[in-house]
Amino acid sequence: MLADRLDRYIARNVVAAIVVVQVVLLGLDLVITYINDLGDVQGDYGTFQVLLYLLMRLPWRLYQYAPVAVLIGALIGLGGMASSNELTVMRAAGRSLTRILWGVMKPVLLIVLLLLSIAEFVSPRSEQFATAWRLEKMQGEGALLSQSGGWQREGDTFYRFGAIRADDTVIDLTRYAFEGETLRSATQAARAVWDGEAWRLEEAAVTRFEDERTRVAHHDALAWETRFTPEQLHRLLRDVESQAPSELWAYARFQQAQGLQATRPLLYFWQKLLLPLTLASLVLVAASFVFGPLRSVAAGTRVFYGVITGLGFKYLQDLLAPASMLFGFSPAWAVLGPTLLCAGLGLYLLRRSG
Repeated sequence: MLADRLDRYIARNVVAAIVVVQVVLLGLDLVITYINDLGDVQGDYGTFQVLLYLLMRLPWRLYQYAPVAVLIGALIGLGGMASSNELTVMRAAGRSLTRILWGVMKPVLLIVLLLLSIAEFVSPRSEQFATAWRLEKMQGEGALLSQSGGWQREGDTFYRFGAIRADDTVIDLTRYAFEGETLRSATQAARAVWDGEAWRLEEAAVTRFEDERTRVAHHDALAWETRFTPEQLHRLLRDVESQAPSELWAYARFQQAQGLQATRPLLYFWQKLLLPLTLASLVLVAASFVFGPLRSVAAGTRVFYGVITGLGFKYLQDLLAPASMLFGFSPAWAVLGPTLLCAGLGLYLLRRSG
């Protein structure tokens, strides 16, 4: 059998603890964020709408808190069995430490599959829908879906986008067309509207730079020839962190093809792709706290050290992310480095405990 009774018993205890921790974390986050967001109430966006908006974002929050929930849940689940001497009885009956750890890893693999499915298929769409719904309630139909905008390159042409609305309308577009290193024209448009097949610039001013003078032409409407589609612009101007792994990879490839750095999308891509290793390393740390030098301390103390370890892991990843851009090493190492460090620490403490 894939899992015998002891494996199922270990899995049941650990998964139950992880679920409880996840619910507590999500509940605390929901209450705190709800109170904080009440200051944004305006228009049709009332107190009940604030709650609906936060509920729409639960898939993304669940994904964000999963590593901490797995670490603390594994600590509580294994710690509870250790406190009642159940782990001691298992080992006395011939169950090796490796076999016990494998019993913990099995349900974690199922959790990984669930989280990867949420990251790929659920949270990107729920985040985009929640953001558009909230802004339309606050500002009316056609509200700005992206407030941040950004720069993009297409061949020898550079664009600055102010924002994109939920109805696929780009707000405040500037286009700089170069010929080699020479600026040939600059176009400013109040809007770029997608009619289902092509883009149309509205209220556009085109400045052409000639050898001895410049010419400015104003247009109520002007065709915009570009390979950008509304879907691409939504992806390019949307928050990178909440995008699906496949979207992040496509975004990174697009930026690299344009000769731009793709550190941020690759960083989040590797974070999501290496999630199985991340959770496995945190389980090893949790097990080392239960079987290792902290096995004789109170359960609350183990949980405290687990929280500190989880925060340290997150802060180390956050520090290595800008370091990868500064020193030019692969973003994969910014994710893999803390993961290997956690796994090494867990294996070392487990080896010391025998």
